[in-house]
Amino acid sequence: MKKVWYSIIAVAFLLPLSASAADSAAVLDAKVAEAIAAFKQEVNGGDVFLRQAAGYLVFPRVIKVGIGVGAETGEGALRVAGRTAAYYRTTSGSFGLQLGAQAKSMVIAFMTKESLAAFRASSGWQVGIDGSVALIDLGAGKQINTKNIKDPVVGFIFGAKGLMYNLTLEGTKISRVQKDR
Repeated sequence: MKKVWYSIIAVAFLLPLSASAADSAAVLDAKVAEAIAAFKQEVNGGDVFLRQAAGYLVFPRVIKVGIGVGAETGEGALRVAGRTAAYYRTTSGSFGLQLGAQAKSMVIAFMTKESLAAFRASSGWQVGIDGSVALIDLGAGKQINTKNIKDPVVGFIFGAKGLMYNLTLEGTKISRVQKDR
């Protein structure tokens, strides 16, 4: 039990050190634009896919650290019709065999107006409870086939760097945050 508490304390101190201070709206918008450009470059067909989505959340940098207990956080923006509609924070925690740190980018696309409206109407959205996200794993050179994607909410993790690679969004909490413009 003592070991678990040391792990929790270590993660509590490491996560704030690994994540940058909250960005202003303008800085976050610029980072979101860079992440969208990277997504379109890395994912063949990504541009067409995003144009077909009713809206999409972009988290340009999500940091995860763990020593037995893990924590993950990042800030991003919801884009509707190519413009920022609101800002959000993603957070999650995990417990188990883990050691290391990771940075990744995430795009969560709402493929129907109904799924987007349900997300926007929620006060806090948790993957797996408030909505299911079909995670698309695309290897190098693969293309998005929009005709085969039937899920109302689709997630992509890309640009992962670090020693802790984890392709899951289950249990991730997404909450709206206010930003000064």
